[in-house]
Amino acid sequence: MPLLSPQDAEYIRKDFAEHLDHPVRLHVFTQAFECTYCQETRQICEEVAALSDKVSVSVHDFQEEKALADRFGVDKIPAIVPVRVLPDGREVDYGIRFFGIPSGYEFMSLLEAIKLVSNGQIHLSPATLEQIRTLDQPVHIQVFVTPTCPYCPRAVMLAHQLALASSHIRADMVEVTEFPHLGMRYQVMGVPRTVINENIHIEGAVPEAMFVRELMKVKQLPVGA
Repeated sequence: MPLLSPQDAEYIRKDFAEHLDHPVRLHVFTQAFECTYCQETRQICEEVAALSDKVSVSVHDFQEEKALADRFGVDKIPAIVPVRVLPDGREVDYGIRFFGIPSGYEFMSLLEAIKLVSNGQIHLSPATLEQIRTLDQPVHIQVFVTPTCPYCPRAVMLAHQLALASSHIRADMVEVTEFPHLGMRYQVMGVPRTVINENIHIEGAVPEAMFVRELMKVKQLPVGA
């Protein structure tokens, strides 16, 4: 049974036709004995990919293709890694990740990520771009969300924009109810909650300038902290 309604599918088809430039491949990580929401996550990606000839899906077994999972930094499933496909077949990974099903409000985050990877249109302020150009160490952003949170996509999309703008940044959407051990580890009592390099925490969907101000604190921490 399709997860997308005919009306939603038609809207996405037209939106993709207008906004997609370069081909995008969705690497979907699952396993033979599928995890909770693995099947639905794969189905969402396949239904979305069917709406444009510029979107494709590659499904990978998390256990059998461990080397590829390690290369993408995929340590839990379901996971989605959207990459741009160049004319010669090479892939460009911008550090954008989804862990857990991108359903509910987060479905929009997936669609926006596909368009972002395809067209590279970054909507960040000049001040933000100037600041993140000074980064010289890895930055890992984890945005913890739930599908029913209307404010979460704003935080996820901002994090993904930052990842596209800087090769030092990786940005993950993490659906916290699927990974309760991470919710406990990072004391996620409400969403969105953003964790940057393990030590910096942001509560709520804050404005871009505030988010970047917190992110830039990584420069005051020892490398690897």
